[in-house]
Amino acid sequence: MTPERSEKLTEVLNRRQNNLTVVMENVQDPHNISAVMRTCDAVGIQDIYILTNKIPRHKKWGAKSSSSAVKWLTVHEFTDAAECFMALRKNYEHIYTTHLSADAASVYEIDFTKNVALVFGNEHAGVSDEIRSMADGNFIIPQMGIIQSLNISVACAVSIYEAFRQKNLAHHYDTPSLPQEQLKSLMREWKMYDELSSKPG
Repeated sequence: MTPERSEKLTEVLNRRQNNLTVVMENVQDPHNISAVMRTCDAVGIQDIYILTNKIPRHKKWGAKSSSSAVKWLTVHEFTDAAECFMALRKNYEHIYTTHLSADAASVYEIDFTKNVALVFGNEHAGVSDEIRSMADGNFIIPQMGIIQSLNISVACAVSIYEAFRQKNLAHHYDTPSLPQEQLKSLMREWKMYDELSSKPG
C-alpha cells in the first residue's frame, strides 16, 4: 500500500461517525440496500443495521449499486426485532422511524448532533407496527407532490444528508469519533481489502 493510500484510509476513518446509523427493516431489493450503503459511506456512517424477520435473509447485495461500499461498512444483521433494538439501544439514544402520521416530525426538526438511529421500512408496507412501537417517534420528509412517498434509497439519502449538514456545522467531522480500538481494527481490515483487491486475477 502506498503512503498516499494509507493516508486516504486514515482520513476517511477519522471522519467516521459513531452516533448516527441507518436501520433497514425487511427491505427486499438488495439493490436498494446497496444504494443505502453507498450513501452511508459517503456521509461517514460506519455501522448499519439490517433486520430480516419477515423475509429471507439476504445472501448478497447488489454490487453495482454499492460500488463495493459494503466492504467499508460494519453491517449488523438481525432476524429478531427485539434483539436488533436491544443492540441499538446500547449505542443510540433516539430511534426514529419513517412513517406518515399525525405526530410525525419533519426530518429537518431532528437534532442530529445527538445519538440517532433512523429506521427505513419495507418498500411496500413501510415500517411495521412492531418496530414503530419500539421506537421513540416517527419522522417524515416534507413533500409537495401528490405521491407522498420516495424510494427507500432516495429517502435515506435525503435524511442522512440533513444529518451530515447538521453534524458538519457542529464540527463532528473535525475530530475522530470512533473509539481508538475500533479505528485500529478497521484500519487492519481496510488494508487487507486493499491488498486483496490489488492482486491480479
